[in-house]
Order: sequence, then structure tokens, then C-alpha cells
Amino acid sequence: MKESFWGAAIASAGIVAIFFIFFFQSATNTDEHNYHLLKEVTEAAMYDALDLASYRDEGIIRIDREKFAENFLRRFAESATLAKTYKVEIFDINEMPPKVSIRVSSTESTNLTGEVLEFEISNELDAILETPDVE
Repeated sequence: MKESFWGAAIASAGIVAIFFIFFFQSATNTDEHNYHLLKEVTEAAMYDALDLASYRDEGIIRIDREKFAENFLRRFAESATLAKTYKVEIFDINEMPPKVSIRVSSTESTNLTGEVLEFEISNELDAILETPDVE
């Protein structure tokens, strides 16, 4: 009888451990996906928002605010996971020198004990557009 209780305890501990591994793997994958998506989309949107007219005329590297925000949101929406809700906050866009500050948040939830547990996963990025010096 004593051995059967140990067997039941080990099986239930294994099930709980598998649940925790699954949950934390899901949270880690969400965090990593959001970070890489934020990084790549920000870089691409900054290149798309370059003001080529000011560069040709005056040699000044600058970006257009509205064009950056539009391109960033479009690219992010195309690549984001549709099963999640995202909150995108653009804090600062400097046109010259080209610099942006962005935060993307999403929520991961579970109901292990009958009550809903929610974790907010937030990634923040400050990006400066660097270009090679051509002289």
C-alpha cells in the first residue's frame, strides 16, 4: 500500500512539473518573439522613414515621424502572433538624429488553481539609426 502512494505522488508531481515547464516555456518564447520582432521591425521602419530629400539636398540624415509610426505599426501587425493582444507605446521619436523609444507589452495567463494568473511581458527598445560615414 505504501508503494502505491509513492507511485501516485511521483505521477502527480510529474504532471505538475510538466505544466510548469510548459507555462514557463510559453512565457519565454513569447518574450523572445516580442523582443526580436520589436528589434527587426524598428530597424526596418527607421530605414523606411528616412527622409531622402533632406539627405540629397543638405546631407542630413533624418526620419519622418509619421512615416515611422505608420511603418512600424503596419510591420508589427503583419508579423505579430494573432492569438495575443499587444499594447504598443511609442514614447519618443527624434527626427534628427534618428532615435526612437518604444515599448511592446503582451499578457500571458493561466488558471492553474482555478483563479486566473496573468503575467505582463514587456519589452522596451531605444534605437538610434547608425549609418556608415561615406567620405
